[in-house]
Amino acid sequence: MRIIAGELKGKKLLIPLDKSTRPLKDVVRESIFNILDHSSKVSTKVNNSKVLDLFSGTGSFGIECLSRGAKNVIFFENYFNSLKILKQNIFKLNLENKSSIYNFSAYNLENSNLETEIFDIIFLDPPFKDSGIQNLIDQIKNLKITDEKSLVIIHRNKKSNDGFSKYLDVIEEKNYGLSKIFFCKF
Repeated sequence: MRIIAGELKGKKLLIPLDKSTRPLKDVVRESIFNILDHSSKVSTKVNNSKVLDLFSGTGSFGIECLSRGAKNVIFFENYFNSLKILKQNIFKLNLENKSSIYNFSAYNLENSNLETEIFDIIFLDPPFKDSGIQNLIDQIKNLKITDEKSLVIIHRNKKSNDGFSKYLDVIEEKNYGLSKIFFCKF
């Protein structure tokens, strides 16, 4: 797995050897950033943005954002093997000064002290089998960590039927293989 574009283009990312983590496939990641760069429906841009990467895994989405000029990224990951690799990737690419890693479940955002932050992009990539995404969206809304310009990107299995929050408006939706990507606004 490599960084697709930006100042770190071509740099390799470490990935887990176990099957417990589902890394975001390069083609899906590239498609997400193509939409961010070129869609007339999506006005939020990566450059100079503040990003919240929930269920970060090895950090491929957030690190790609940093490579493309994001101001900073806060990563949430609590699975030990992924967390270890995420920390190695951040260190190897010298991104410590632009990133923070929270070592606890994204489903406990209310305990994270993020209330003073407004994020331009929030990326949610929970395990496909997880069904608590509605609770997480409610927490994001209640914490007031978004504004009218903020974009929420959700990665789900294309067969999932989550029924997103009454708070979210889906402005664009794309399918890629087994993945479905939602671009949403509060």
